Amino acid sequence: MAGFPRVPKRSPFRIPRLGHRTGDGTAPVGERQRIPREIRVLIAAAFVIAIGFGLVAPILPQFAQSFDVGVTASAVIVSAFAFTRLVFAPAGGRLVERLGERPVYIVGLLIVALSTAACAFAADYWQLLVFRALGGIGSTMFTVSAMGLIVRLAPPAIRGRVSGAYATAFLLGSIGGPIVGGLLARFGLRVPFLVYAAALLVASAVVFFQLKDTSLSDRTAARGKPALTVREAVADSGYRAALASSFANGWSSFGVRMALVPLFADAVLGAGTEIAGISLAFFAAGTALALTVSGGLADSLGRRPLVITGLLVNGAAMIALGFSGNVVVFLALCVVAGLGTGILNPAQQAAVADVVGNDRSGGRVLATFQMSSDFGAILGPILAGLIIDQLAFGSFALAFTVTGVLTALAAGVWMLSRETLPRTERTAPDGPAGDDPGARRAGPSAEEQGTPGS
Repeated sequence: MAGFPRVPKRSPFRIPRLGHRTGDGTAPVGERQRIPREIRVLIAAAFVIAIGFGLVAPILPQFAQSFDVGVTASAVIVSAFAFTRLVFAPAGGRLVERLGERPVYIVGLLIVALSTAACAFAADYWQLLVFRALGGIGSTMFTVSAMGLIVRLAPPAIRGRVSGAYATAFLLGSIGGPIVGGLLARFGLRVPFLVYAAALLVASAVVFFQLKDTSLSDRTAARGKPALTVREAVADSGYRAALASSFANGWSSFGVRMALVPLFADAVLGAGTEIAGISLAFFAAGTALALTVSGGLADSLGRRPLVITGLLVNGAAMIALGFSGNVVVFLALCVVAGLGTGILNPAQQAAVADVVGNDRSGGRVLATFQMSSDFGAILGPILAGLIIDQLAFGSFALAFTVTGVLTALAAGVWMLSRETLPRTERTAPDGPAGDDPGARRAGPSAEEQGTPGS
């Protein structure tokens, strides 16, 4: 219209249309922030990995006992995998910083695939122990790589949702995996290992081809970031609390659950291998159910309430598990224990990401966090197995009680820690992203560190 100047196309007065990105590249107006494509690829790979892992988990203790060993020795098979993860974790963090996440992730998957296939051909207990332990090296490589990618790529305001989505994919695979693994065991205890190895090859191919043309192929991407040292992280009460809960969760969910719950179902309840596999699937189902809401709640309510609640729920269920007298009660408690794990995991991982921040390199810090979980997964089955071997099978209740008390103590540590999610980052679930506290400062402020226990 004559006499009225036209508004420039890029005028600051233009209102962005619904669903279109703003000029600074932030989240679309009126839309929830999307999970980055690279993380979605990792989520898909986690699903494939979990299916294979679920095939092996329920039959691993029985496979070890097929070589005429006791409960403690069969539990050591589970702990050996975690032990090599623990020992190799610092080196895994350095490899990520030097080579980049993507190649370390793929090589790690291939190592686990080869070692798992070798387990299928183990001729005695000691060969099985060595092959399973070697798989821990590859496992820590792809675990630390995946954690580093999620911390670096996840927008700050949806870290809980991203962690929940990643864990959900893993748990969905874990639901079907143990059931199929129990059925495959009818064809021989070695068959699930070969299927697991094939699943890992598929996952490595997915990551290789889907991420080869992305920015993740640039090995210098992580080198230019200032490194957060372990000493600096440990000075943060939130990180110390995450180490405590990670240790307790490793003891309970990755150690005792994998090594002793299937044996309890078989030896005490007399339910057989099929129910042993189904029990792990019920654990996974409970966790997956909690993950549908826990990630978003961790972004809106904060990390600390979710972690404390999850630890207490899991601990109470583990104590009650040892006193379950029939299969129905046993499976119901497995679901409750899984709910506790699903409540705490996204918030716990998001808290560590809060401490590191998007603009810092935290390879060593993430490796230490993983090591705390592996350390719990090592000690848990061994000490619980010793209790059972020394006091007979009736002492399963005592072993599960010790596990529950440990998770309650970890909840106490969180009660004395700071909340890592700043108020400026708290949004409604799936809301728009805020600023990254890690990008604004090198570490937690004096006010945030001044909370009890810091």
